[in-house]
Amino acid sequence: MPVTPFPAPRSLATAPGGAPYDAPVTVTADPQLPPQGYRLRTGPDGVAVTHRDAAGLRYALQTLDQLRAAPDFPDTGYDITDHPDFAVRAFLLDVSRDRVPTRRTLERWLGVLALARFNQLELYGEHAYAFRDHQTVWRDASPLTADDLRWLDARCAAHGIELVANQNTFGHMERFLAHDAYAHRAENPDGFDRGGVRRPPSTLEPTPENAEFATSLVAEVAGQLRARRVNIGADEPFELGTGRSRERVARLGAGPVYWEYVTEVMRPWLADGWTVEFWADVFGDHPELMDRVPPGAVPVVWQYDAPYAAADVLAADGGELRAWRQLGADVEQLRDGFRGRARLLREAGVPFWVAPGAGNWNSLVGRLDNALANMVDAAETGREAGSEGYLLTAWGDHGMWEPPSIAFGPAVFGGAVSWCLDTNRGLDLADVLNSLVLLDGTGLTGAVLDRLGRIAHDLGVPLLNGSPLARALRPDPALPLPAHPEPAALDRAAATLARCRRDLAAADPAAGDGEVLRRELTHAVGLSEFAVELLRARAAVRGEADDIDPATARRLLRELEPLLAEQRACWLLRARPGGLDDSVARFDGLRHALLRAANR
Repeated sequence: MPVTPFPAPRSLATAPGGAPYDAPVTVTADPQLPPQGYRLRTGPDGVAVTHRDAAGLRYALQTLDQLRAAPDFPDTGYDITDHPDFAVRAFLLDVSRDRVPTRRTLERWLGVLALARFNQLELYGEHAYAFRDHQTVWRDASPLTADDLRWLDARCAAHGIELVANQNTFGHMERFLAHDAYAHRAENPDGFDRGGVRRPPSTLEPTPENAEFATSLVAEVAGQLRARRVNIGADEPFELGTGRSRERVARLGAGPVYWEYVTEVMRPWLADGWTVEFWADVFGDHPELMDRVPPGAVPVVWQYDAPYAAADVLAADGGELRAWRQLGADVEQLRDGFRGRARLLREAGVPFWVAPGAGNWNSLVGRLDNALANMVDAAETGREAGSEGYLLTAWGDHGMWEPPSIAFGPAVFGGAVSWCLDTNRGLDLADVLNSLVLLDGTGLTGAVLDRLGRIAHDLGVPLLNGSPLARALRPDPALPLPAHPEPAALDRAAATLARCRRDLAAADPAAGDGEVLRRELTHAVGLSEFAVELLRARAAVRGEADDIDPATARRLLRELEPLLAEQRACWLLRARPGGLDDSVARFDGLRHALLRAANR
């Protein structure tokens, strides 16, 4: 039976009569093919590859390898023509909140990304690089070093992937600003209020001196890599105009002050012919800036919830909607997905990239259904707008409790739909995971990943940017859980988790990290089962963790400690020790709440 290679090509025809396994291969360059494009034909006369460029040849041979692995190869002739929807198909891995991957983990990621035809990788950076003059900031983080980056850059090149420096330069600078030596750079050195919660300083004051400082950080990372492209971040400067820049913002407007600073950070790179990516969340809200994008600058529109998720929150019209509005989110715009987020850019004719999310963070076991819809929405909008780039993001918000393998499925799907949306939107993700990533002949591990990723939505509590499971374990006054799942929904979640546990015990992933993957997923199931029981206990009293009856609180405390010990053990299977204490410390709020309930 003919096979469909992965990613599914845009054109595939078969005929009786294939090529022998040792058939000669002729390779011809054809400049008339689209960039990265190829044509592959197999038959009794042999194998013919026509390609536009080196990338097209790489992808043609990758496809040929998959065809050769199929038992029907000598009996079926294939005629495949293919090229990508997006020229740049990038993946971003967060290495700053708080999980810094080992080299072995990075190498595993490169295998997954190469399979899915990503051709760019970014490691999102804040403090987790061993900056020469800033040891105070990174000394406890087990940071990536210059040697690590040079090694990774070479490994990326071997896989046809460009490693691009990604260093935030405006917001999300709390790891620097927490130290006395950097406090003078803060917009609000004493912190700020957001969503009714007091928070530590996170935004640089928009000054030329800080732009020079931020540029030096980018330069130190970029100096280890061969790419002439950088991502300077510059997203979510929540404090802009609330502290030291208040007078300037009141006089000139937030948009111009923001853009003046970001332009200052970009200037030396653009002047030297580099391409500079920056997040478009602030820029995209200011139409007065749309004619100011200099050549070489690329706004990247991010949106991490599928349109249906925002629609569900709006329809519920409850605490979740109120909380996000208090945080400044335009939920009505989010309901329109990428089209809403990119509307001003599209109207102004400004080229942009799209950046969906892998749905791994704030979840324990992923939000796969949301991620799939979000990635399709990004691909549709990006194609309509003629976007050159598609950047899939795997963030690590609030300590990155989720195991890395939770993001493997979204990475596979995101690579496929950014290569060719039309032929891959209906991808059998579990099958691809089992056959090409996990190497599980039982078919169980891929099915478990698929099933786990749908629990959050099935709990029936509409949320943005998170799962009820993670919200239950990480109390946040700014984003409290708006409702309790119904008992029937909790029962279904418990049954699904129990089935996943059984299937993992019977699974046989033969990939090099197969046993690591089974252990970390089994632990993620255990944490999720604990979260379900916590939600059940809270629902029984219609309250928070502090309100649970003392006997139940004591039982939950006894169950929590071994789960945290296993969290530490699983972390060290794929990540460096730095950041582990910070990540696990985020369970303290729950532990303290349960202690109060237990001692009541």
